[in-house]
This record gives sequence, structure tokens and C-alpha cells, in this order.
Amino acid sequence: MPGEAEAETSALTPEEKTSDPANGPIPEANGTEAIPEPAGGETATAVPPEPASEELSPAAPAASLPLPPSEDLPSCPLLLTVEDVTDSSVALSWEPPENLGRLGIQGYILEYCQQGASEWVPVNARPMMVTQHTLRNLTTGSKLFFRVSAVSSAGTGPATVLDQPVHIKEIIEAPKIRVPRYLRQTYIRQVGETINLQIPFQSTPKPQVTWTHNSHALDTKRVSVRNGEQDSILFIRSAQRVDSGRYELSIRLEGLEAKATIDILVIERPGPPKSIKLLDVWGFNAALEWTPPEDTGNTELLGYTVQKADRKTGQWFTVLEHCHRTNCTVSDLIIGNSYSFRVFSENQCGLSATAPVTAELAHIQKADTVSKRDGIRERDFSEAPKFTHPLADHTTTPGYSTQLFCSVRATPKPKIIWMKNKMDIQGNPKYRALSEQGVCSLEIRKPSLFDAGVYTCKAINALGEASVDCRLDVKGEGFSEERWGWQQTPIADIHES
Repeated sequence: MPGEAEAETSALTPEEKTSDPANGPIPEANGTEAIPEPAGGETATAVPPEPASEELSPAAPAASLPLPPSEDLPSCPLLLTVEDVTDSSVALSWEPPENLGRLGIQGYILEYCQQGASEWVPVNARPMMVTQHTLRNLTTGSKLFFRVSAVSSAGTGPATVLDQPVHIKEIIEAPKIRVPRYLRQTYIRQVGETINLQIPFQSTPKPQVTWTHNSHALDTKRVSVRNGEQDSILFIRSAQRVDSGRYELSIRLEGLEAKATIDILVIERPGPPKSIKLLDVWGFNAALEWTPPEDTGNTELLGYTVQKADRKTGQWFTVLEHCHRTNCTVSDLIIGNSYSFRVFSENQCGLSATAPVTAELAHIQKADTVSKRDGIRERDFSEAPKFTHPLADHTTTPGYSTQLFCSVRATPKPKIIWMKNKMDIQGNPKYRALSEQGVCSLEIRKPSLFDAGVYTCKAINALGEASVDCRLDVKGEGFSEERWGWQQTPIADIHES
């Protein structure tokens, strides 16, 4: 049985068809033959053995007279089919014949014929055993008939011919445009910047590429286009506002079309507001109002910036940014100063180049204050001494200084007198008395058993007097169990600090 491997060759020329089989091209291991081009355009007259009788399509070239049947010749191959067609190749396949003949087959001969011609050109100089074959390096646009016949040692059997010619035409890939992500939204550039857009596309063969601007042809004086095999580049050296609009890219190929739209916006800084007025001045505030600019820079405004300048220094300071209204109130002005105001319009490119200034100055004057004392009764804060925090009984240890505290409230400031057992102790160096913001304290320096007793703090002013008492106990020898409930351990030695 013949092999099923695929073979590939280029088309044979008439000169090779008449050459000696011993000197013809030898198929490679994969079944592909390299066939040289015909020399001098001459057409060979030798024709391979004609196949047996068969009925041909009216479009196919006329076949030779059928040979008498012979048991040694194989019958015609079956199911000759075109498997694939490209712009320069065609792949064919067939099935072995039903009758292999008494001597068997030695291979197959594949031939082709140009449409409108009468001569069959063999593809392979020697019979091949495969039942699949690919012809390459064919001329694009040609139309070819194909036939295949089986060969035995007794000769060539009848051929099987394709009913219709095979058109070798270029494969068409539908055009497709791949718009970059950053161009799927409005592409914004400033006046004077360069616009360089590279739009990739897919199409085979090379399509017809056209650009339009707002449905009109491009201005070639300002816009240049370069079309490549796989992309189209739109270039504007210095963008102007007239370049804004919708650009449409169209890719056409044999009735197929793909389109893509790109929105371009060219912007610049806005013009200044038309005018600014000082409406009112009161206290530390000034009210302003202005009118929008005539030119917004080909884009929407982001707001207004308000500045102030003191007449003394003449320096401008920003007091309000991104104001979306056409009026505002400027506060925290300094009394005695006179101010001028100006306002800038702002868009995506920045602030306007100039700004209108108020024609009038805002004078911040000091308001006259009149003191009205008639009918207002002054409050009398005079108060007799009153202790808000009394003295507390205290117990101390001999040899360790201790303090007594109390607090008093009085207006005018009272005189403070400290007493022990109803006797004035003012001027005694053993005691130190302090009085600050109503807090009275008495420090007893290194008390002994004789310093125990009742201490009194007396406060005296013009409205009266008040006093508080406390008892101070000094623990040491001589204390009774009846009073304390326990026997005091005597202190052996007390060292002065």
C-alpha cells in the first residue's frame, strides 16, 4: 500500500518533464522536491503517458484518448481533495485506487495545468508513494487544475482530475484597530505641545488607511500622517486650539472596514475676569464681586483666586483659592490699613496671565467706642473674713518640723494673727507664718513636747474678723495610756538635720 506521509514540491517546468528520470530531481526524505524555474520561457512538447478513459469537467483541459484496459495497470486514485490553499501554496490529498493491478503500483504522478492552457505539467519527476502533497512557491492569483494517476511497472493508469480550478489568492485578514488605553478617553494637550499618536492595527494585505478631522479631510499643512504595515502615526508639531475635535481612523480592505475615533482637546490658560468691584466695607471685612472671563482656555474653569495688597507694602497675598462663585467676603483685615484686591481665573493649565484690580481702596477704620457709665451700678466686692478651709488637728513627732494650713476669703485683704493657747506668737523665731492668695500656713520648727497645745488663726479686716482652732499633739515621753491606748516608746536620741 502507498504511504500516507505528506510531500511538498514546487511546480515542475516543461523542460524537467522531458528529462531523463535518472537525472531528474530526487525527492528529499520528507517528500519535498526542489524544481528549477523554466529557462527562456520555452514550452516542452513531451507529455507523460495519458491516463485511461475518464469523463472530465468542461473547465478542465482535454485528456488523451483512453488506453485499452489492462490487468497490469492500476485504476484511477480516489477522492482527490484540496486540503488547504494559501497565497503561494496548495495542499492536496487522495486515496489509493481500488484496483492496484497485477503488478502493484510504484507510486503516483501529480500534475497541474493553468486555466485556459492545454498542457499538463508534472509536479514530481519520479513516482511518489505518499497520498498527500503540498506545492509551494506558486504564483499568487493563478488558477490551476490538478490530476493524479497511479504508476506501475507496466505503465501509468488513468488519472483523477479536480472538477474546478484552485485559485491561488492572497489570504485576507479582516482589519482590526487596537486603540491604546490612554486614547480611549479625551486626549488633552496644551497649546504649543507636540501631538504624536501611534495607532496599531492588524490587516493582511496592507489596507487603505484614511484619517478625518470632524468628518473633514486633514489639513496637510499642519497635520502629517505616516502609514506603516502595522500602524498609523498622526503627528502635529505644535498643537493649536483649532486642532481640537474628533479624529477618525478608517481601515478598508476589499469591502471590510474598521473605524476608531479619538477625541483631542487642546487647551491653554484662561483669560482674566472682566471686572472686579468693591461692594462694601464693614468692620474687618470687605465684600467683592467680579464677572467671569470671556475666554476659558477651551476648557472648564476650576475656580478663582483672590489676592489682597496693603497700600503701605504693596505686596500681594492670596486670601482665597478655588472659589467657584463670582463673589466673596475677605475677613480678618487690619484696622487702619487700606487694601486693594484682584482676582485670577484658573483652569487645568493654571492661573490667568493677568487679573483686574479694584478701582477703590478698602479703608479699615477704627470704630468709635463710647463708654456709658450712667445707670450702671458698680458691684461691691467687700467681704468680711471667712475661712473656707479650717485648721485640722494634727499629731507630730518631736524633732521633726510640721505645718498647719487653712484658707480664708476676705476683701480687703485681712490681717492674719497666729496664737497658741490664746497667746500671740507673732515674732517668735520658732514659728514662721505665711499668707499667700488666701492660703495661711504656720510652720513649727522642730517641735518638742512643750509645743503641744491649741493653735488659733485669726483674720481681721475693716468689715470684721474670724478665727479657727486646732489641737497639735507631740508624741513622746509623758503620754498616758489612757489617752492613746498604748505605751509610747521613748525616743532615745533625736539628731538635728
